[in-house]
Amino acid sequence: MISFLLKEWLLVFSAVGLLLTSLYNRHFPGYSLPEIEVLFLLYALFISVKGLQQSGIINALSRNLEKGRFIPLKLILAAFFLSMLVTNDVALIILVPLTLELSVDRKDLLVIGEALAVNGGSALTPFGNPQNLFIYWFYNLHFSSFITSIQPFTGIFLIIMAALSLTIHVKKSPGPISGQAIDKKGAVIHSLLLVLTLLIVLHVLPEYMVLIIIGYGLFFDRQALRVDYALLASFFFFFGLADNMKTMLAAEIQHSSHIFILSALASQVISNVPTALLFAKFTSNWQALLWGTSVGGFGSLFGSLANLIAYKLYLNHETSVKPGLFTIKFLFLGYIAFFIGAGLFFVLQKT
Repeated sequence: MISFLLKEWLLVFSAVGLLLTSLYNRHFPGYSLPEIEVLFLLYALFISVKGLQQSGIINALSRNLEKGRFIPLKLILAAFFLSMLVTNDVALIILVPLTLELSVDRKDLLVIGEALAVNGGSALTPFGNPQNLFIYWFYNLHFSSFITSIQPFTGIFLIIMAALSLTIHVKKSPGPISGQAIDKKGAVIHSLLLVLTLLIVLHVLPEYMVLIIIGYGLFFDRQALRVDYALLASFFFFFGLADNMKTMLAAEIQHSSHIFILSALASQVISNVPTALLFAKFTSNWQALLWGTSVGGFGSLFGSLANLIAYKLYLNHETSVKPGLFTIKFLFLGYIAFFIGAGLFFVLQKT
């Protein structure tokens, strides 16, 4: 039970919060059609990415990064750009284990750099992380408007992460690492399913076509259905919790600075995904909310689920050393990124 609570704390927190607020309001929350659509889109995205992982194509692409020079630069930039397409969580699930298996030193800084990179890179696209997908879908945004709003954030952090990677000097020893065999048929099919999912997210294709992805997994590839159902359930609970909170507070926050500050700080405690779900119920200022949850992903271990993934993968690996020092480094660099992001928001707000 303790192990489950530590692993699935977000699920437990959201379920208990929904129950308590429903008892307080004396009614259960309602769920809108866009919220249900977001759940199905996330499920389809998880299935297509899981299928790609199983096919071995992502693993093969990742392993090419260890060849030649500038390993830190290649790993961190790979995390940055890969997170734009397959979400920040999945990018870390792919790259952190690879990093920990390499015959190099400074693995702690590489893992921290990758965690920072995915938080910066995934902010650019609607499908880069779960909160972006929700904001994009909930506010019915245009792709160009979304990209334009957050592009300065991602652009600055691309420069910062590239510069950081060049300061990390690693030593490696020769010896290839065995890789996973590629299932070409599975790679092609799930690549097409991923493209189909992204076209649905971008409103190019109708929402009901998401059933194609789910149907394929159900009838032809059951292994691809082994996704993070706890995270999907957490979203369901947080949709209801956010609706209950709006009923309880019955207020709308409008000032962009307030939205940014509150969402960035709330992310430090409950992570940026539930923060986006909660604050969307209170405000129409999606730009400030997008910036707040993006900056809020830095800082504490709870700022983003991606932080916890990288942190846990490193500590659980047999080659990890000095966990206390690793934690200090993780938090120190994370909060430097947090304050840089916050400063950037206020500078751009005045221009």
